[in-house]
Amino acid sequence: MGGSRGVAPARDTDGGVGPENAAGRPRDARIDSAVLAAAGELVVEAGYQKLSLAAIAERAGTTKTSLYRRWSGKAELVHDLVFAHMTRLPPSSGEAASDLRTMIVAACELFASPVTRAALPGLIADMSADPELARRVHAGFAGVFDALRERLVVAVERGEVRGDADPDRLIEIIGGSAMLHVLMRPGGNADGAMFDENWADRLAALVLHGVMR
Repeated sequence: MGGSRGVAPARDTDGGVGPENAAGRPRDARIDSAVLAAAGELVVEAGYQKLSLAAIAERAGTTKTSLYRRWSGKAELVHDLVFAHMTRLPPSSGEAASDLRTMIVAACELFASPVTRAALPGLIADMSADPELARRVHAGFAGVFDALRERLVVAVERGEVRGDADPDRLIEIIGGSAMLHVLMRPGGNADGAMFDENWADRLAALVLHGVMR
């Protein structure tokens, strides 16, 4: 399952524990990139359960020790691989309904990706079994929740959104709906696509207008 394949080997040049080594030298970002690229390839090829840090290190051209300086284990590494770019909101358009749809489209793109689909079931299982891992993962999304709260305050002031709108529940509705859709349809729709072209619009309408007459 190892081998270099499409990932350019990254020589392990940072020598300490944590973000900086004992001498204060920042860790080598090239190793981070090579490791995440290798993990993305391997999780799609072999699946989450068979993925190992040894195989990731081999393909990335580094060592397991280097991986453990950066991540506590496989689950945290894969979480960064899948969700790192979702720890911030897309730029605001200045209009709440448009921003909502942009968030939904971003969630669809995230959960439709082959890497996310391959990693998600095993990652959820590991988080369920390890409350401390789940806590660290959730903490990584704090910036998203804070940013959405700020946007909702502005939208309330503009008269677009009710004052009691809950940003935490809104994120759960958007992300949870996209995630459940993918988990329930591992092979996609009849045409192979994970989401049809109207899925984001339908969810946006449901969130904006509810189901009551």
